[in-house]
Amino acid sequence: MIRVAVVDDQALVRMGLRTLFETEDDTDLIGEAADGRAGVDLIRSTVPDVVLMDIRMPGLDGLSALREITSDPALAAVRVIMLTTFELDEYVFEALRGGASGFVLKDAAAEELLHAVRVVADGGSLLSPSVTRRVIEQFSSRGVSARTPHPQLHLLTDREREIAAWVATGRSNDEIAAELVVSPATVRTHVSRAMLKLHARDRAQLVVFAVQSGLTAPGDG
Repeated sequence: MIRVAVVDDQALVRMGLRTLFETEDDTDLIGEAADGRAGVDLIRSTVPDVVLMDIRMPGLDGLSALREITSDPALAAVRVIMLTTFELDEYVFEALRGGASGFVLKDAAAEELLHAVRVVADGGSLLSPSVTRRVIEQFSSRGVSARTPHPQLHLLTDREREIAAWVATGRSNDEIAAELVVSPATVRTHVSRAMLKLHARDRAQLVVFAVQSGLTAPGDG
């Protein structure tokens, strides 16, 4: 059973998500909150598997709440999906850097929302190619001087650095495997090792670390 919490200041959004999760056999809505502060309190008291959280809220906004959650060792297993009105939201980069596992549009179909929760609960992340491009564009606009290699980057093997660079293009394991003519299992292994060495919470944060470190895939940089 996937334990889900919802944090959104819009009552209609909360009601819709409540109805959705209560009708599924594998999801359990354990609580909801109408603002960031109440959301953080809820998450600390219930420790859900997945949180769906709005970015823009009065008081403590979604980004600030996200940072509190991801900086709390007791909540290390909690995964946060940000709810947004537009896929290319101006806060995409900051949310990913803060530890969000991905994004879902508020008007997404029920099947897409459920898929998002299940993917993230299973350790995956939600980064469409368009969102990944947005992250890279946001960072590139700050100039090369803004790049700061991850302090543990030297621990990666050449192959792990290469795979991390490919992950930062938004490609899936299967797509990377096809590019490198290796098996998807091999790619998964390298991705897992890179995440472990860089202390990335999930694939989404690995993308941010790779972009910040200036890693680029051959022909994609």
